[in-house]
Amino acid sequence: MIIQRVVLNSRPGKNGEPVAENFRLEQSTIPDTIQVGQVRVRTLYLSVDPYMRCRMNEDTGSDYLLPWQLAEVADGGGIGVVEESKYNSLAKGDIVTSFNWPWQTVAILDGSLLQKLVPQLVNGRLSYFLGAAGITGLTALLGIKEKGHVAAGANQTMVVSGAAGACGSLAGQIGRLEGCSRVVGIAGTDEKCSILVQEMGFDAAINYKKGNVAEQLRELCPGGVDVYFDNVGGDISDAVISQMNQNSHIILCGQISQYNKDVPYPPPLPPDVEKIRKERNITRERFLVLNYMDKQEASVLQLCQWIQEGKLKVRETVVEGLANIGAAFQSMMSGGNIGKQIVSVSK
Repeated sequence: MIIQRVVLNSRPGKNGEPVAENFRLEQSTIPDTIQVGQVRVRTLYLSVDPYMRCRMNEDTGSDYLLPWQLAEVADGGGIGVVEESKYNSLAKGDIVTSFNWPWQTVAILDGSLLQKLVPQLVNGRLSYFLGAAGITGLTALLGIKEKGHVAAGANQTMVVSGAAGACGSLAGQIGRLEGCSRVVGIAGTDEKCSILVQEMGFDAAINYKKGNVAEQLRELCPGGVDVYFDNVGGDISDAVISQMNQNSHIILCGQISQYNKDVPYPPPLPPDVEKIRKERNITRERFLVLNYMDKQEASVLQLCQWIQEGKLKVRETVVEGLANIGAAFQSMMSGGNIGKQIVSVSK
């Protein structure tokens, strides 16, 4: 069977900016028949995420991420429909997902590595299982629960950087649902800031490209910052940490400003900021959602309930066609989209 797939065409280098041309669309073939335990799936949606930038390097810098290999098919979160099954628990027509879905139109996969989805949980919006009701939503919810120490009635202020991104836009809303009394987002355009406040219920939002971030934080968070959901690192995080309260908490979700730099993860803080962190007993622990998969099922159901109740607003940037996945990746890494970046492969 002839298929289309996307392979890693070149590496941007540890300090380089990724571009669409780092990926290549090509024709390939898969067997016409499947073996016992396998299923043939047609790809519907693929997820494009910031962590994938690390997989473009020969060394990902992480013990849980494998690098993509040159001229080999890339992979990540994906959703598809079963076209043929020789695995007892899956049947033709089932909707399934995997964290390691190959970027190709049709694939033969091990049935035991697939999770069956229930479309009704997200009102038929299957792509939500890659975002708000998937690993992105889980990262936001479990990060806040496990590392944020949010307590209803404690009058806590949360700041979210990268707040218009896939995880940040959910984290701010979840922080509110979990009990934060004030939520402030940081984003890169006036449009994003407006969406955060008017659509997603943030109390305020700062455009970091306009004015002084530290001054705006002092004005918008007069009682200091109790919880910081950190998606970006760098100068913005230094400004937030400098205004955090005693015994406050950093949820170390991502450091996208550092992904094109050859630095360890998590990147060390500047000496003066690290001094503040220690003096104020601010926690800054590495957070990996895969360590909490025993809480996945209950957490996904909670996310789906909030979506159905309209308490969790979801934004997606959907790009049509496997051929455009490289451009989608480049756009995401440059901060050009709002919410989750999804590639629709076939309908």
